[in-house]
Amino acid sequence: MEKTTLFDKIWDAHVVKSVPSGPDVFFIDKHFIHEVTSPVAFLNLETRGIGVKNPSRTIATPDHNVPTVDQDKTIKDKLSRMQVERLRENCAKYGIELHDLGSAHHGIVHVIGPELGITQPGMTIVCGDSHTSTHGAFGAIAFGIGTSEVEMVLATQCIMQSKAKKMRINIDGIAGKGVTSKDLILYVIAQISASGATGYFVEYAGTAIQSLSMEARMTVCNMSIEMGARGGLIAPDETTFDYLKGKKYAPQGEDWDKTVAYWKTLKTDEGAVFDKEYHFDAADIEPMITYGTNPGMGIKIVGNIPTTEGMEGSNKTSYLKSLAYMGFEPGEAIKGKKVDFVFVGSCTNGRIEDIRSVAEFVKGHKKADNITAWIVPGSREVEKMAHEEGLVKILEEAGFELRQPGCSACLAMNDDKIPSGKYAVSTSNRNFEGRQGPGARTMLASPLTVAAVAVRGEICDPREVFQN
Repeated sequence: MEKTTLFDKIWDAHVVKSVPSGPDVFFIDKHFIHEVTSPVAFLNLETRGIGVKNPSRTIATPDHNVPTVDQDKTIKDKLSRMQVERLRENCAKYGIELHDLGSAHHGIVHVIGPELGITQPGMTIVCGDSHTSTHGAFGAIAFGIGTSEVEMVLATQCIMQSKAKKMRINIDGIAGKGVTSKDLILYVIAQISASGATGYFVEYAGTAIQSLSMEARMTVCNMSIEMGARGGLIAPDETTFDYLKGKKYAPQGEDWDKTVAYWKTLKTDEGAVFDKEYHFDAADIEPMITYGTNPGMGIKIVGNIPTTEGMEGSNKTSYLKSLAYMGFEPGEAIKGKKVDFVFVGSCTNGRIEDIRSVAEFVKGHKKADNITAWIVPGSREVEKMAHEEGLVKILEEAGFELRQPGCSACLAMNDDKIPSGKYAVSTSNRNFEGRQGPGARTMLASPLTVAAVAVRGEICDPREVFQN
């Protein structure tokens, strides 16, 4: 019997038809939509006189450009307001479930899917957003799609898609003090580059991965796209099942036992072959931070920015351009660099565990005077838990501002922008030029590192700031 990977098992089970020398007609179990990439798709359906094939398989929420203050009031920005209004109208017209601003389960699409139990092992999941790979943490094939593909899924519940190559990234061993899942994935991306997994779907495996919580696994899979991968996934296990049990949309009663029995079959067969494989030791990983303008430009926080030694031609030119944008010099230390903003949030690190970790470490401390500190929960549920657990009080006493759920300062599509020339240490996923605002300078790091930077007011090793 042929040995197959987890990716193969899920993919092959969802192929409706294979086109010779072409893509597969691929069935989609769940389709998440938001206010930015859906309006044109719905408009095209209406123009063509086509309805939505299966509204019950689509879930909507506004997140990208919604304000994170005064969400009970009319949205001031005209474009944002129009997009949210169109989302409401389209969901009402086609009978699509909408978790709107102010509702109990509003939030970032990649946060509410898992916390509601909509995201489940063995599924195929798409959304008009590249970080749909987050859902792969549950042992699902999840990837981002474009607006024309959003239209295709709404109309047919299928997509035309070529099967990706397969990569496995193994991280074994025990991570050291102060090292989080964000550090694991930033380390991997720094090792293989921001394009090192282009054309692949990545399975993460190894003891260090298996020891992670579900929320930590989501952080890892979320950033698969930042090394060029089509998506990432992790085989489901007892950690996955415990997380999903009792969730609103998870199977109940006898259905639960039957479904879990199926979920337990979702793993790569021993001896299955990948197109490419990497092995890393968790003991080699330390707290990480980026210094450039793509997520692959990362170093250990105790390290120095790489020199141009060995670089030639356009590689050297683009590298120096990136450093010039950031205001850094080749070879200099990253520690000690002054920072203006810190941001905890996004679909990468806006979950309750992230907020708990920051609150735990800043308790009894005050943020530095030069720091503006934003905490943005990924959903109303996360916000509610943060209040109930007393985390908000701790954070506010430390000088952090808790805002309302949304994508916020992850991307410059809403009011939460970093001013030009200012430095931000961010728990989000991208540090491209202008990503957090025109001229903004972004350094990606873990929530723990962000907490340390907030207290010190400069880039620092969290292991030195929080000794106990």
